Amino acid sequence: MIEAYYHQNISVAIIAERLKRSRQPIYNVINFLKQGHSAINYYKRYKENKRRCGRRKISLPKKEQEYVKEKVSLGWTPDVIIGRAEQPISCSMRTLYRRFEDGYFDRTTLPMKGIRKPNGHNERRGKQAFKRHISERDKDYPLFKDEFGYIEGDTIVGAHHKSAVITLVERLSKAIITLKPEGRKASDIETTLTQWFQSIPRNLFKSFTFDNGKEFSNWKSLSNQHDVSIYFADPGTPSQRGLNEQSNGLL
Repeated sequence: MIEAYYHQNISVAIIAERLKRSRQPIYNVINFLKQGHSAINYYKRYKENKRRCGRRKISLPKKEQEYVKEKVSLGWTPDVIIGRAEQPISCSMRTLYRRFEDGYFDRTTLPMKGIRKPNGHNERRGKQAFKRHISERDKDYPLFKDEFGYIEGDTIVGAHHKSAVITLVERLSKAIITLKPEGRKASDIETTLTQWFQSIPRNLFKSFTFDNGKEFSNWKSLSNQHDVSIYFADPGTPSQRGLNEQSNGLL
């Protein structure tokens, strides 16, 4: 459009008004046209310049590459590699996942083959009406990362979705506890957890953090009866219970 107006000797002010654009980019195009080029040439130059924009992909040092490959071969995920911080890695957890996705590392070597839900995925499961959010745990127990007694929990569904196993992992000791309920209903989960609570010292564990599955919808009675705090992570955010998700994968 700018090229057509330019050949009709229409002023920049009128072109800007008709196209509802500021004058400067129109001046840029016209100055380029005055040099004997066309609008197509301008567009190609723009695309070439755009291709060179943006952050360049991070290239990890050889020592870090070898460390990542070694730990992945042992069953570690990028979440664990970054979270354990045994070896400094020059990128974030999400960036490390991207390096597997773009072929920098072999994604098939990951425990879950690098399969994740896409960004922007809308989780439709486990929308309970009222629950205690995981952010409240940080306020109630500011030292939960350094003290014993904080559990992350989930369920692993069996064949044909007819059975389940409750998995609990203690954050500090990394101890994994598995419980076998009669079924998958909330009442089955509540009964099994109640029996387990009765077999351990009272107040041995301070808090439990579950995902948003409906099988944990009877959390209020569990919390009141056994004097424990129960929290829930955000829907579709397994990284908030990364230790539990990793232990589930190992199981």
